[in-house]
Amino acid sequence: MAVPGAALLHILLLGLGTRLATASSPTGVDCILFNEEYMTCTWGSGQTLTANYSLYYWYENRSPVVECQQYLWEHGVRIGCRFKQSEIIQFQPFHVRVNTSLNGQTLEIPSSCMELQNYVKPEAPVNLTIRNMSSNQLQLTWSSPYPKAHCLEHVVKYKSNKDTSWTKQEVKGDIFSLPSVDYEKYYTFYVRSKINNYCGSTQLWSEWSLPVFWGSNSSSKGVAEEQVQWFWIHTVLIPIASCLLLLVLVVLLVRMERVWVIIMPRIPNPSKNFDDLFITHNGDFQEWAGVPKDVVESFKPNYSESICHVSELPSKEGYEPLQDNSALPPGGMPGPHEQGPYKNSYVGV
Repeated sequence: MAVPGAALLHILLLGLGTRLATASSPTGVDCILFNEEYMTCTWGSGQTLTANYSLYYWYENRSPVVECQQYLWEHGVRIGCRFKQSEIIQFQPFHVRVNTSLNGQTLEIPSSCMELQNYVKPEAPVNLTIRNMSSNQLQLTWSSPYPKAHCLEHVVKYKSNKDTSWTKQEVKGDIFSLPSVDYEKYYTFYVRSKINNYCGSTQLWSEWSLPVFWGSNSSSKGVAEEQVQWFWIHTVLIPIASCLLLLVLVVLLVRMERVWVIIMPRIPNPSKNFDDLFITHNGDFQEWAGVPKDVVESFKPNYSESICHVSELPSKEGYEPLQDNSALPPGGMPGPHEQGPYKNSYVGV
């Protein structure tokens, strides 16, 4: 029986799409139980997913198959499932099935049976404390948020400011002793934890704790103090300075005219003050200044001149007695025929 060309093409495209989807499907499911509080199972790590997968889980011989109640999403695509503490059972075989339907075909991500106690990742230790036990011995203690402290083992790493590499040491309990220390050095300590072989089989270590420091080296202490100073500068001083600067700018904007007058003072223009002198008083300064008239009159000259006659005496040879001024004609000046042998001059006194 011959297959029509269109149907053959459809079958080929369907098969090709199925193979491509299978080739691009995630390779496995990774589950982590965080501090026995919740668990996540994810798939497609480091891959770009284009289809939404569904997760189903069950415990062997204990419960029916249940679909995930809380999916994890990224860019609109499911990438995992989050389990509540009530949904987690340790020391029981745990099964998951992750699949999707594409072009009528069912795609499934392979997964294996798990026992959840082997997938526990505890939280990082907290409250690291250092005590001086003797002249040269230190004791480091800590606590763990993990509810079963007896199921933990720890690793301490430390180094001084003069070391080039970290020293790591495994610790069974929550106490670490450093028997010999140098007071001239500055030490840094970290701690992390994982489930021991008595409670599970895992290689999932917690994150490193926050560091704790000990020592009196001036250079290292200076670095620590500098870090503290930078912390205060960035978190306190800079915000406060920014607020103060903003407040100053606001005040300047409000009082910009006053500030401009202070920065660029105006040059006084006295011409307006003399408008009345030239317009109203026609340039009379005394009247414009309001000087009383009697004061003005007192400064004017008030005197009269009288005529004083001065005669030039002749020489002794031609001397004649002076004439009587009473015989002068009216006007006080002798006529030409009456002047005699001498000349008269008149000087005003």
